[in-house]
Amino acid sequence: MKMRFDEMHSGPEVVREHYRTYARWLAEQPAEVMRSRREEAEVIFRRVGITFAVYGAKDEDGSGTERLIPFDLIPRVIDKQEWRDMEAGLRQRVTALNRFIHDVYHEQAILKAGIVPAEQVLHNSQYRAEMVGVDVPGQVYSHIAGIDIVRAANADGSGTYYVLEDNLRVPSGVSYMLENRKMMMRLFPELFAMHRVAPVAHYPDLLLETLRDVAPPGVNEPAVVVLTPGMYNSAYFEHAFLAQQMGVELVEGQDLFVRDGFVYMRTTQGPRRVDVIYRRVDDDFLDPRAFRPDSTLGCAGLLDVYRAGNIALCNAIGTGIADDKSIYPYVPKMIEYYLGEKPILQNVPTWLCRQADDLKYVLDHLPELVVKEVHGAGGYGMLVGPAATKAEIESFRQALLANPANYVAQPTLSLSTCPTFVDAGIAPRHIDLRPFVLSGKSVQMVPGGLTRVALKEGSLVVNSSQGGGTKDTWVLEV
Repeated sequence: MKMRFDEMHSGPEVVREHYRTYARWLAEQPAEVMRSRREEAEVIFRRVGITFAVYGAKDEDGSGTERLIPFDLIPRVIDKQEWRDMEAGLRQRVTALNRFIHDVYHEQAILKAGIVPAEQVLHNSQYRAEMVGVDVPGQVYSHIAGIDIVRAANADGSGTYYVLEDNLRVPSGVSYMLENRKMMMRLFPELFAMHRVAPVAHYPDLLLETLRDVAPPGVNEPAVVVLTPGMYNSAYFEHAFLAQQMGVELVEGQDLFVRDGFVYMRTTQGPRRVDVIYRRVDDDFLDPRAFRPDSTLGCAGLLDVYRAGNIALCNAIGTGIADDKSIYPYVPKMIEYYLGEKPILQNVPTWLCRQADDLKYVLDHLPELVVKEVHGAGGYGMLVGPAATKAEIESFRQALLANPANYVAQPTLSLSTCPTFVDAGIAPRHIDLRPFVLSGKSVQMVPGGLTRVALKEGSLVVNSSQGGGTKDTWVLEV
């Protein structure tokens, strides 16, 4: 049996120092009070409309795909120094990834040096040849990054943080981070008098500052909008929430048009020029003239305006090349190449199934490994070997043989656990963490992030689409 790192306990009945005040409080709470607080949270979240869409899912009556993401009352608490170390690692990693994206669309020095295989970049479906030679403000491509971090136990009982994935295109979840904090402060105000928890409520201000930082040259009061695919998108609540929090317009593709080399939005007072688009629409759908001609989600002619430098897109077109799972294994080398530093945060060991030796190893050890599609997301297209049936393993074996380049594999990490309030009471459940890193004129982040929790006993899949929930994340200031 694999060792498991418990975030709250270092041993039986031994509470870690940064959790002690909270643990004493929790021990005094009657179960019925916690249950009533959980019900209250659910009512409030439903009233506010904090839901997400599950594609292809149906309720019992055959309709409705809106789901409430379960919220857990027990926070994940992070020690101040631990957060400082993680923050330094996040700054380092996102800085190197932005350098890499600029490089592959310009000099391609890292490819010429043979550090990252050129064919894995230039023949990648996420590589946008249209971006070659295009200069973006400050050479920043991923202005908003969500880096997924897990902690696994070491043999001596300590834990090590690993980066599991880099989400650099349109990472979501920050609205749940903000709403979870508001909920905890509403339900348990006494806890915030007992702890010095670093605030996260200023994230929308930092986000707006980041977006304004990258406006086209010469624009003093940039007009910023949030571009959404529309109300049927799974993250629509977040799009509307962030636009409202920043005090900017939420627009769809049909609200925008191009004229005389600039982008405008339609308003009741007439056309208004737009300078910065925080886009929550994938590359393929942004401009029907440049990418998918059948797209109704974007704005025709947007790419030409972008290439001319008259609009800023956050995140930049072509950013997906750096969050492809087949590029992920090379990030530590990118950090050393671009920054001349050793990586602060470790990668999970990864086998690239496109390589014959790696493929052989993966096929021989499928029941032990996690196998992922290189472009997969949301917990879909994935095999968790130890939890899979023989039939599922054999089905994945055939998929690997048919298209090995489409997959990577990793060891099955035993993610750390955190006490979680479930129907049976308080029990350990596996968690991860997604901090959000903002890159404009500087790299900034709020202390914490979105903690996701696998609510099914023994499950390692934390994604909301797969039955996961969320927790508030506390970074202590002392």
